[in-house]
Amino acid sequence: MKVLVTGANGQLGKCLQKHSKPLTEIKFLFETSQTLDITSEETVKAYFKEHQPDFCINCAAYTNVEAAEDEENLAFQVNSEAVKSLSRLCDSYHTKLVHISTDYVFDGLKHSPYLEKDSVKPINIYGASKLQGEQMVSEHMHAYFILRTSWLYSEFGHNFFNTILKKADDRVELRITTEQIGTPTNANDLAEMILNLITADSNAFGLYHFSNTGEATWYDFARLILEEKQLENEVSLKATFSYPTKAKRPKFSVLDKSKVEATFQTKIPHWRESLVGLLKEGE
Repeated sequence: MKVLVTGANGQLGKCLQKHSKPLTEIKFLFETSQTLDITSEETVKAYFKEHQPDFCINCAAYTNVEAAEDEENLAFQVNSEAVKSLSRLCDSYHTKLVHISTDYVFDGLKHSPYLEKDSVKPINIYGASKLQGEQMVSEHMHAYFILRTSWLYSEFGHNFFNTILKKADDRVELRITTEQIGTPTNANDLAEMILNLITADSNAFGLYHFSNTGEATWYDFARLILEEKQLENEVSLKATFSYPTKAKRPKFSVLDKSKVEATFQTKIPHWRESLVGLLKEGE
């Protein structure tokens, strides 16, 4: 089996590289934006013709929520137009697609976890571009898995987890918002779920929600990091309800995971358990 991973330099791509090492029976093709630019349709066509992958895990995305407000065209080019051409190619080569999406397709006005069937209404450019990407996948192919996730972090790259660790080391005062409620998700857990789906060669196609379980504010997330690192008395952590940003964020974006747990017979860890595990791994 050949598995193409686009956007392999991102945090999910790096987690997939980390967890795929024991799977020696699968040939993984890890491609970065430099080695495979998904916005170049001709380049991707030539790549598929040469390699003809059985699976494609699309981790390539424009993910800067703030910058997307000023770079709308680029966000839609990467998150929607490129996904359209990728989906068509996957369909024509009978390649199963695993596409990563986001909780930001919702407006955040619901007060209970979002189901896959709930109405979508993004309130920022990033969310709108990712929603259009989902629509491109579902319109142009049937052998796909769309996985919506939330508040992704890992030991790799630029994310909230690494930012808090760095600022804590520098003893910078932290002002963290309590305005948004969601679920921090360890990208290692998402990577393992995707790899299990591929090794099972699943045909349970469709749209799924995957994040860790439980719910938190960004303040809760930061506080647990400091507590586990025993820095809560050395770093000033202050809760602030409103934190001004250019892009609007959904106030509540917890995802319901019952469909993915039932379909794939998987038990997803609580966000606190998974975060503590990652911190211990790094010691």
